[in-house]
Amino acid sequence: MKQLTIIKIGGNVIDNSENLHQFLLDFTALPGDKILVHGGGKIATELGESLGIEAKMVEGRRITDIETLRIVTMVYAGLINKNMVAQLQAKGSNAIGLTGADGNIIRAKKRPVQKVLSARKDLGETIDYGFVGDLDENSVSTETLDKLLNAGLVPVLCAITHDGDTQLLNTNADTIASSVAVAMAAKYETRLVYCFEKKGVLKDVNDDDSVVREIKADEFDALKADGTVQGGMIPKLHNAFEAIKKGVSAVYIGKANELGELANGSFGTKMLK
Repeated sequence: MKQLTIIKIGGNVIDNSENLHQFLLDFTALPGDKILVHGGGKIATELGESLGIEAKMVEGRRITDIETLRIVTMVYAGLINKNMVAQLQAKGSNAIGLTGADGNIIRAKKRPVQKVLSARKDLGETIDYGFVGDLDENSVSTETLDKLLNAGLVPVLCAITHDGDTQLLNTNADTIASSVAVAMAAKYETRLVYCFEKKGVLKDVNDDDSVVREIKADEFDALKADGTVQGGMIPKLHNAFEAIKKGVSAVYIGKANELGELANGSFGTKMLK
């Protein structure tokens, strides 16, 4: 079975031109088939503010109203995605930039209005996240990705999906990376790598060298309870363990500027069943 590496990068890499340049060099140097998944950086928020559109967050999740959807589509699928593709082409990687709508790769479902489970009274009784897309086990079509890989192309997926009925949706990039990895695991030995600004999951957030080298699925709840895993790391690890459970061969989390070592498991944090 051929090996496939799926790499997800976040805004901390995208927002720094030097970091992005080095990351894309390292990404190009990775052997074998690969897919790059990216979210957005500060550009979408800054553009929205310049147009008088304030970013709205509820407990770490972005509310995507129609104006925000227009902005993130322009920035994620346009400026960031095509800039990344152009840089990869210059570095010798034959990249192709895509949304979930292209080739019907990722079809999402608009998130329904949800009841508020938080103790915060100011949120009201329900939250409407707007044009946010959620994925399920049938969301990713592997046919187009498989054809692109077999043609020697490197897919670069942004965090924009569609519902199959003309509506674009904003979908969490960590979730996209996990879902694509699970879907492709039926045809490839698939590795999933989450790159961010830390060396891995840290025992002490103030000590960059306190990396937890391995985490088993049955340790996840305890790490959340004692505060080792918190904030945005919780959904990232949830997606990682879901991927492992559903057939992905390995999941690593670590610093983007150590991509080569991270992708082969000699750096960062490795998720175990």
